[in-house]
Amino acid sequence: MAPIRPGFGNQDLCLLKRRSFLLLKLTAVVFATVLFCEFLIYYLVIFQCDWPEVKTPARESAQKTLKAMFLADTHLLGEVRGHWLDKLRREWQMERAFQTALWLLQPEVVFILGDIFDEGKWSSPQAWADDVQRFRKIFRHPRHVQLKVVAGNHDIGFHYQMSTYKIKRFEKVFNPKRLFSWKGTNFVMVNSVALEGDGCHICSQAEAELLEISHQLNCSREERGSGPCRDVPLLPASAPVLLQHFPLYRRSDANCSGEDAAPLEERGIPFKERYDVLSREASQQLLWWLRPRLILSGHTHSACEVLHGVGIPEISVPSFSWRNRNNPSFIMGSMTPTE
Repeated sequence: MAPIRPGFGNQDLCLLKRRSFLLLKLTAVVFATVLFCEFLIYYLVIFQCDWPEVKTPARESAQKTLKAMFLADTHLLGEVRGHWLDKLRREWQMERAFQTALWLLQPEVVFILGDIFDEGKWSSPQAWADDVQRFRKIFRHPRHVQLKVVAGNHDIGFHYQMSTYKIKRFEKVFNPKRLFSWKGTNFVMVNSVALEGDGCHICSQAEAELLEISHQLNCSREERGSGPCRDVPLLPASAPVLLQHFPLYRRSDANCSGEDAAPLEERGIPFKERYDVLSREASQQLLWWLRPRLILSGHTHSACEVLHGVGIPEISVPSFSWRNRNNPSFIMGSMTPTE
């Protein structure tokens, strides 16, 4: 009797090949889906963005136009409230969006308008160091691109939580220089958390810095080299752009519109002074002292454009984090000394 030898028949071989092909096809579909959703989608969306054109006088060349990108409220989670999976997901999204924008849009300077961290107001030295390391990875940039940051209430705490230690810790990581000038455009970076107006040491110091900047800007506008302006280093004779975390005083977002504005049910909610927006007095002081031509702020997590005083525009920049809104955004600005 002949022995029975185990083996695959033609039918079994075809079934194995079919299963292998289906597995390969499924793997390819999963890989293509991940590639599209986690990499390519950012290029497809941000590729549609373009720098706004600025009307420049004939005497000004194209090299005078400064391309600036504005972000706000990234809220990198800390060790207390940040679940590892949530941090991994949200930070990956921000990293891919930011790195894609840098590569496609080629900004010259990036401003982040406060609340970089979510727990800076209470984080321990080790937790702070860990958060800073993650920030530097997510928002890494070439040397020719400058990154400027202003403090928010989640970075150094609200007025009652703020301390000299927290401010110095923040400024040790980020350039504390308040006045920044490039291509004839002046930027004033305001610590709006310290504009409480109650005479506290930190508030008094912040106001003194702003008064000094006001004096320098006024001397530069008038181009005087004598009297009180004799020893003042002159800046470009251009009204500044204010960059801060808290918006200037407004009653609510009722007059805001557009896809980046707050939801309709939230726009009519009154803002609380010194919590949602600056006080009336602090807002008026900034307008008097600095006489800006444009103000950009964060904090509300939604976009809004309002006019102050004699028609000075303020733009609230939406949050850049998917934890705060479903359509995070950033602002692209083309600026010259006059437009």
